[in-house]
Order: sequence, then structure tokens, then C-alpha cells
Amino acid sequence: MQTYFSLAITLHLLAAVVWVGGMFFAYMALRPAAQTLEPSIRLPLWSRTFAYFFPWVWVAVLLLLVTGYWMIFAAFGGFTRVGVYVHIMQALGIIMIMIYLHIFFAPYRRMKLALITHDFIEAGKRLGQIRKLIALNLSLGLITIIVAISGKNWGLVEIILTPLYPP
Repeated sequence: MQTYFSLAITLHLLAAVVWVGGMFFAYMALRPAAQTLEPSIRLPLWSRTFAYFFPWVWVAVLLLLVTGYWMIFAAFGGFTRVGVYVHIMQALGIIMIMIYLHIFFAPYRRMKLALITHDFIEAGKRLGQIRKLIALNLSLGLITIIVAISGKNWGLVEIILTPLYPP
């Protein structure tokens, strides 16, 4: 069981690093560097970047869900046996996944379609939507990491919320 848990937590952490780290790079490094480029260069660059990054996000999402729920049910015995911080991590993770699904199936798809017809104004609008949603998801991802790292030390929160989640 310990070997499986070690594998699960390792894959879980690697998936989080890939997803959140990728968003950090895109938002904090690529975005400012690409702002100086003309739309005819900048927008296809972003589209190609997303085309390489988003498959990794799909893998990360799948790994986070599988390993997270495996740890909750197989290693810890269910939701009633984990701390409130795990519930918070799960809620934030589900919100992040929903935001990613929206990005992928709405503005990203529309951006790709606009680029096919060289409609750089429309593609720029969609990239603007994606930028805001990635900023939100990056913030949620960083908060989730903070919760994961510090959650066990939230004695006061556990005491206050324990009646909501009896053992």
C-alpha cells in the first residue's frame, strides 16, 4: 500500500507542477514577451503554444483526479477520514477543471477558427478571454498549493469546521 501511495502522491504532485507551472510560465513569461509581437505573429504563437500545452493539461487533469480520489478512498478510507483542507483542495481543483474545460471548448476553439480566416481582431478577443481565465486558474492553482502544503497545520479551521465533517 505504501508503494502505491508513494506513486500516487508523486504523480499527483507532478501533474500539479505541470499544470500550474505551465500557467505560470505562460502568464508571467510568455505573455509579456509576446506582447511586443505583431498580432499576425503573436496570435498564431499562442495558438501553437496552447496546442502543445493543452494535451499536457488533459493528462494532468486525469492524473490529478485519479490519484486524488485513489488517495482519498484507498489510502485514507473516504472523505470522512480526511481533513477539511482536502475538501477545499478538491473544490478548488474541480473549479479549475471547469475553467479549463471552458477555455478549451469555447475561447480557444473560437481563437483557432478565427486564425484560420486570419481574423486577428476576433482571435485577439478570444486570447484576451483566455488570458483572464488563465490568470484566475493560476491564482486558484497557487491557492490550492498553499492549502495542500499548510492544510494539516490549520488546527483552528479543523476545530471550527469539524462538526460539518464528523469522522
